[in-house]
Amino acid sequence: MRIMAFDYGTKRIGIAVTDPMQIIATGLDTIHPLKIIDYLKKYLQTEQVELFVLGEPKQMDNTPSQSAMHVKGFANLLKRTFPEIPVEMFDERFTSKMASATIAQSGMGKKARQNKALVDTISAVILLQSWMSKSF
Repeated sequence: MRIMAFDYGTKRIGIAVTDPMQIIATGLDTIHPLKIIDYLKKYLQTEQVELFVLGEPKQMDNTPSQSAMHVKGFANLLKRTFPEIPVEMFDERFTSKMASATIAQSGMGKKARQNKALVDTISAVILLQSWMSKSF
């Protein structure tokens, strides 16, 4: 079964998943928040997901950031819509910065680094990889 991670934003949600053996995290997509539930329902018709990992936005001093209430709302929506799949919060500090740095190091041009959807998807991959390294 797969593990799915979300880098939640009010404009876009970056999504990453593990392979069924839970060894590799891969970017899946970037979806508008209003379309995420339909997207997940369709995805879950063909794939089994045992856990949702949701990036928890925090300030440097470990207090919740301004977007924390939106993320909590999304977590509650996931729990209500997919009660059989647990939701785990995971500190997402630095994932967007790391995603931008990863894109820069990959040799992609400035246009790719400014592609917010790509940054969000890579952020979700970094979040999932971080969760995997802490959990195994």
